[in-house]
Parts: sequence; C-alpha cells; structure tokens
Amino acid sequence: MAQALTFDPVRLPHEAEALRAEVRAFVADTLPDDLLRSSDFGSGHDPEFSRALGSRGWIGMTWPQQYGGGGRSFFERYVVTEELLAAGAPVEAHWIADRQSGPVLLRYGTEEQRAFFLPRIVRGECFFSIGMSEPDSGSDLASVRTSAQRVQGGWVVNGTKLWTSGAHRNHYMITLIRTEPQGDNRHAGLSQFIIDLKGSEGLTVRPIANMAGDEDFNEVVFEDCFVPDEHLLGSAGNGWEQVTSELGYERSGPERFLSSFRLLVELVRAVGDAPEPEQAAAIGRLAGHLVTLRKMSISVAGMLQSNHNPVVEAALVKELGNNFEKELPEVIRLIAPERSGRLFRRTLEDTLLHAPSFSLRGGTREILRGMIARGLGLR
Repeated sequence: MAQALTFDPVRLPHEAEALRAEVRAFVADTLPDDLLRSSDFGSGHDPEFSRALGSRGWIGMTWPQQYGGGGRSFFERYVVTEELLAAGAPVEAHWIADRQSGPVLLRYGTEEQRAFFLPRIVRGECFFSIGMSEPDSGSDLASVRTSAQRVQGGWVVNGTKLWTSGAHRNHYMITLIRTEPQGDNRHAGLSQFIIDLKGSEGLTVRPIANMAGDEDFNEVVFEDCFVPDEHLLGSAGNGWEQVTSELGYERSGPERFLSSFRLLVELVRAVGDAPEPEQAAAIGRLAGHLVTLRKMSISVAGMLQSNHNPVVEAALVKELGNNFEKELPEVIRLIAPERSGRLFRRTLEDTLLHAPSFSLRGGTREILRGMIARGLGLR
C-alpha cells in the first residue's frame, strides 16, 4: 500500500537549542585543537570520552530515568548528536548502543535485560555492535542464513555476520538469526539475540582492514556458539518486526549527512574571505544541500518524538544523505586551493579513503531505493 511521505517543518524547541553552547564548551575543553577530527560517527573509538559524555547525561538522553536515562526529548538528543559530529568528537565506542541497541532493548527486552544493560550503556561502560548483514547477502536481511537450534537452556548458533562495526572492541552485539527453516514467507522464523562478544565460546571476530588502514568492520563467525535463553531479545520468530523497527533510528539522524562535514569546514577555512568563483559556487551548493538534509532529518526526529515509525522517510534521508557525503569530497578535490594547510590536506585524504563505505552501511542504495519505491507505491 502506498504511503505519502511527510516531512512536516519542525523547529527545534528552545530547551534543545540551549544545549548547543554547553556541548561546544565541553568539546573545546576536552579535545585538543590540533587533532585530525572526522565527523564520521564510525571514527574515533575513545571509551574515556564516552564515559565523560555519560557522566554529563548525554548518552541515553531519551530513555526513562529508572534505567539511568535522561528522560529528555529526541530534539535535545538531536542537538547533542549534531554538535558532537560537527566537532569531530570520538563517539564511535558508545554510538550503536546509544542510537539503537538501547531503544530496541527498551521496546522488546525483558525487565532483567533492561535493568542489566541500560544503566551500563548510559554510563558509557557497555558498547554494542549490529549483527545484521552476512556474506553474499548485502542489505537483504530476509536472506540471512546464520541459524540457531534450540538446546537445553538456550540455543546453538552457526553462521557468519559481516560489516559488524566495532565487534573487535565492543562488548555485545544484537544479532538477527534464523530460528526456523525458511518457507514461503522469508520474513518469518527470524529472531534477535544479544551476543556476548567477549565471553562466548565458539565465536571468532576477524577485523577487516579498509583502504585507510583502519579495522572498523569485522567478520564474526559462529561455530556451535551457545547463547543462553536469557539473551533472546523479544519473542522467537518476531525478529523481522524488531529489526525493521530499528531502521528509523539507524537511517535518519545527522550522522547520515555529516560524515564529510569536517572537510567542508576545512575548505571554508582554506579559501578564506576571498574564494575563487567556482569555490564560492561549490560551497554555496553544498551548504544548500546540507541545510535541506538537516531539515528533513529534524522532521524525522519529530516523528520519533511523536512515537511514529518513519521507515520510508528515514530511508530517503539516508539515501540522499549518503549521496551528499560521497559527493562532497569529490567536489572539494576538484576545487581545492593550490596552497592549503596540512590539516586541510589530511582531512581531504582521510575523507576520500573512507567515503566508499558511506553508502554501504545501514543499507545499500539499491535496497533503500526499493524500500522508497514500495512506500510510494511505485513497485
């Protein structure tokens, strides 16, 4: 059934905007001025920085206070997230746990699971990865082959997950696994489990180096890995509904168009007050795209605040945002000033090396466009 896309204009409330100065002051006092900063949320694993954010109440901001959360609005969280990314703060360690693992636990977890995991996440002490994608499956989550068989007291898991960011450093991974043989309904028979990445036998984590020499992505292999019943998340067989509920959190935030932002900042600094005409035109066009994406993203934050599930709108923000993130370093490479500082050059090189991954994580362009087309009734 077709649905209308709704990006209602949303203005951030005063209490959200009031946080900006506080976040900027914190970053200025915490991070060194000469640090090569990346606004890519997948760069900068710094547990100490995450704990400092937790002590200020900036992790789990929208969660209930009974679990250590701040009980604040999605708009307040949006401002803190936006400012941290724009500043190039090292948010990778707690990122997944704060953005989506915690909300999924709140919605589907048992009281025991919520009481155990959420306060630790809020304090910046417990980090999560995502176990969705698999080899040869890409973003087609319904085709997962990693399977779990019931045994006494739990499940035995076999299979492989890929693109599991931070799994070599994080503590847990919420993983989509097939618990019933696949039938005509490919979305049935899937379940989610909380995998202990540090204490599970039969589990191997293999980091994958990228072009920049980083090892952020991982292959996670299960070989008769035992997972106790208490680590089943939600109901067995309800995994598809649960995993798709995460996508509004994963695909719509400012991280989906700010990954290249630090490069734009350094370009503006490099060209100074007298840019060449083509530089001024490019900066204006890029800034216009950035403002439009930000308005769309804030609109989705308003939908989340109203307890809506904006799957299609979030997919559109990610698709357009990833295009922007990949286009930005290519445009800037062509108009870069002949004489520029070392920080600009290093930022350009770093962004160019990481840009190919921007459109892969969180769903490839082909999958996202299919979702958008279905949502609009075009297929």
